[in-house]
Amino acid sequence: NIAGSDTLRLDFYKALTETPAPVVVFDFGGGFKGGERDNKEYIPMFEYLSDNGVSVASIDYRTLLKSVPPQILMSPDGFKASLIAAIDTAVTDLLRATSYIDANSAKLNIDPKQIFTLGSSAGAITVLQAEYDICNSAVSLPSFGLPAEFNYAGVISMAGAVYAEGFPHLDTVPCPILLFHGDADSVVPFDKAVLGDFGLWGSNTLAGILSEKTIPHRFHRVNG
Repeated sequence: NIAGSDTLRLDFYKALTETPAPVVVFDFGGGFKGGERDNKEYIPMFEYLSDNGVSVASIDYRTLLKSVPPQILMSPDGFKASLIAAIDTAVTDLLRATSYIDANSAKLNIDPKQIFTLGSSAGAITVLQAEYDICNSAVSLPSFGLPAEFNYAGVISMAGAVYAEGFPHLDTVPCPILLFHGDADSVVPFDKAVLGDFGLWGSNTLAGILSEKTIPHRFHRVNG
């Protein structure tokens, strides 16, 4: 897939099942500055899933912060604008990859009703933001080639957050969400990082919202 001057690729780890398998769409971590879809640290997880009947699509996405001059990131307004652009671009690339997987579900032998997302750090922000945007109609799914009623079967976030102006809200009910986060995380906020009306809202805040609304979820807090 071509995005601007970048070629976006996807590695597919096929579950050895006769019937259509669930699929996990994986977004790597790297602070929106780098990272690799085929990082050797991820491979055992991919193989474990595929060996146990779940296919994996590990995808590329554009990492915009790598090209932002440091002086811009040192400015609060510059950092905010750059971070939003990086997250929105990663969400776009995730939805484009999801559309490809959905359109090719028969060829890939996957169940289009069982498309999950899983992300680490920046990738976790991406998968959570995608679900948040879907629930708040902030993205047009048909523009990506997805059905208007599409939603993921579940989201798994390893140290993620969402951005929002003001306190996060959900206009519609999200899919089930599984959150992992260390409470001493110095990169992605465990609870929140707020700048004026803008906030990056971490797993602890999101788990509170999901609990209050009795939305199916599980939150694994890692002490220290």
